Amino acid sequence: MKAAVVPAMSSSWLIKDVPQPQPGPGQVLVKMHASGICYTDVHQTLGHLPGPFPRILGHEPVGEIVATAPDVTARKVGDRVGSAWIQSTCGRCEWCQRGRRMFCPYLKGTGGEAQGGHAEYMLMNADATYLIPDKVSYEQAAPIFCAGYTVYSGLRWADPQPHERVAVLGIGGLGHLAVQYAKAAGFETIAISHSPDKDKMIRELGADEIVRDGKSLTAAGGADIILSTSNSTKSMVDSIQGLRPDGRFIVMGADAEPLSISPIELLFKRIKIIGSQQNGPEYLYEALDYVAQGKVKSIVETYPLAEAAKAYQRVVEGTTRFRAVLTM
Repeated sequence: MKAAVVPAMSSSWLIKDVPQPQPGPGQVLVKMHASGICYTDVHQTLGHLPGPFPRILGHEPVGEIVATAPDVTARKVGDRVGSAWIQSTCGRCEWCQRGRRMFCPYLKGTGGEAQGGHAEYMLMNADATYLIPDKVSYEQAAPIFCAGYTVYSGLRWADPQPHERVAVLGIGGLGHLAVQYAKAAGFETIAISHSPDKDKMIRELGADEIVRDGKSLTAAGGADIILSTSNSTKSMVDSIQGLRPDGRFIVMGADAEPLSISPIELLFKRIKIIGSQQNGPEYLYEALDYVAQGKVKSIVETYPLAEAAKAYQRVVEGTTRFRAVLTM
């Protein structure tokens, strides 16, 4: 089969012929239809995240099951499925037993310790697959398995209450989905965007208001929740000043620079800084359902697998509007 292979740390992606895998116990073989490229793929390529080389990345994989192991009963050939970041865990540690598999020290990540979706076929653990609603295309589904799942989980984890205001920092690959989810869930939604050229599109996504920074967010009445999808610590620190008392700042973007905040601001405004990842399968179900209802739409650029290196470079340069998806 063909696959986009990263031969070594910081190397270019190459299209290579590799052996087609066969399902072992508890696994299904999926013929890939689409696989989203996430900025995490950049971190993995550069060696910022652990994992072996050569490697086949891709943790937004979707496709059709074409074979199953004999012991698999909950999935069948022909099912349209995708898989998220967690491919397998030990099942025995404290965190697995508590139902918090994302903290398992033996976790194997899709596109990390386990082969990812940038290939013609992919093995998935059957219990790590999720059925894709019939109304959702493969190209639309792929970004939801990481980008959409991540931001919707962040919104749910913030525990928004009726009448609260939600702001989204960074209107890019994650942020354009976060705006839609916040609006679909019924909240007044504010976009914090430094790019005036995106304003018309941001309004079309459902934002009630657009501000440029934390100061203007404060002037607009502030936000009870900020969903931070930015990779800039400077932007994060600036936007925090726009939080209302008892506000929650949800960190979903990553930067090497530490996030610093005055203890006085924490004390007197009683705000919370909350780290968030994908937080549990129920949120993925809901995230996909909003897409099936037509309330959320991924804005994607599609590329054939043969052009994986080109698509990856656009993600590196930040020129993708807004998600790059490989199609097979």
